[in-house]
Amino acid sequence: MASARVFNMQGAEQGTRELNDGVFNCEAKEVLVKDVVLALQSAQRQGTHQVKHRSDVSGGGAKPFRQKGTGRARQGTNRAPQMRGGATVFGPVPRSYRHNISVRAKRQALCSLLSDRLRHEKLSVVSGLALERPKTRPFAEMVDKLAPEGRKTLVITVGQDKNLLLSSRNIPHVLVRTAADVNALDVAGALRVVLQEEAIAPLEERLS
Repeated sequence: MASARVFNMQGAEQGTRELNDGVFNCEAKEVLVKDVVLALQSAQRQGTHQVKHRSDVSGGGAKPFRQKGTGRARQGTNRAPQMRGGATVFGPVPRSYRHNISVRAKRQALCSLLSDRLRHEKLSVVSGLALERPKTRPFAEMVDKLAPEGRKTLVITVGQDKNLLLSSRNIPHVLVRTAADVNALDVAGALRVVLQEEAIAPLEERLS
């Protein structure tokens, strides 16, 4: 059965915690993870880009110069795509970049990534994760001890904790997500995952 090391906020090891094999001991599915991550990234795009086509450009009713005798190629309007200040050909238009990915695929990709982090000892459980008031220093010290590499760290909590959110927002490369809204893109972008002990049960219930 899969198990993870448990630490307190001071970085002292408290033992191990058994985890659900269906969530934290899944086989690696690189193709599925890639598809889901690309879909999540595409969903973040606004798709509001737009250029002016021939029908959107004003002017150009008069012929820019006479047909013959100038030595130049004949032109019928100065708003043609090849003219300076003219319209654009095949430019981007507003569109949606969303991909249809099933909920089951998203869950499998998340389980695959969590299992990979645990398999490579990049996932740890923290007990007693709580702050009485917003304070950056104790939270930053905890992250430094649980993620000594100083790389991107994902902290998964049991629910919305205002003190934790306010304490972490000034720390670079640290992302706080709840067990209900964490997704594959969050885990894929983090090299170290710190899981609140109370968040294990709702996370396993959601992904089982």
